[in-house]
Amino acid sequence: MGFLSSSVSVVCYQVQGKLARPINETVEQGLKQFTIRNIDNEPSDKAVGWTSFEAPFSADFSGASFSYGTYFLFSLRVDKKSIPAKVVAKCCALEAEKRLKQTQQKVLAKNEKKQIKEKVLHDLALRIPATPGVFDLVWQYEDGRLWFFSTQKGANEELETLFVKTFSLRLVRLFPYTLADLACDLSAPQKDALFKLSPTQFLE
Repeated sequence: MGFLSSSVSVVCYQVQGKLARPINETVEQGLKQFTIRNIDNEPSDKAVGWTSFEAPFSADFSGASFSYGTYFLFSLRVDKKSIPAKVVAKCCALEAEKRLKQTQQKVLAKNEKKQIKEKVLHDLALRIPATPGVFDLVWQYEDGRLWFFSTQKGANEELETLFVKTFSLRLVRLFPYTLADLACDLSAPQKDALFKLSPTQFLE
């Protein structure tokens, strides 16, 4: 589900820190530096990076295409290659049979089996295209608020890690505890009391 979907799941963040000016150029430079790379013809099994909201599979951040007034709109893309275990087992068995015929051995050593599996995984990774996951985000940089359109734990963790790496700014996920801590100017004893609270269940 993305920004323009009929129904969305959203996680709200507070962005801690300030962007270097000129702001648009700073953001554009960061997005270009950490743009998602194509791993379809590489042995890598995962790639994480930024991509364009309008064209997520051909990212182009030139000309501030991500800027809308005081908002930034772009996407996080996570590409993964998933090789079925049964395909790996089949290819390893075929390679092992081929090796036995070539060497006229009866049994392969443990390290030979390991080498075969590594070669099979490498070759399959080159042939299998990555499955993309695209997650939109809206960033209101003046108020330091960011809305990320996914509640998946893995996607949010990837966002938080890449955001710090790209912009040197930290994301604080907003929920009742953090909202109270950020908005209420609590004293140290009050903060201690706040973080000792536990949710109340109103239904059995």
